[in-house]
Amino acid sequence: MNLSIILSNLSNGKIMIAIFALVCIVLVAIVLSFLMKSKKKSE
Repeated sequence: MNLSIILSNLSNGKIMIAIFALVCIVLVAIVLSFLMKSKKKSE
């Protein structure tokens, strides 16, 4: 990945950041839901 190209193209950079943020949020939501389910099962 060439950071200079991504930084020079701000619109593309924003899209990549938005996708990365969405993926992170989804992963966190999956992990949290998994932990909540495991806690409920243990109780």
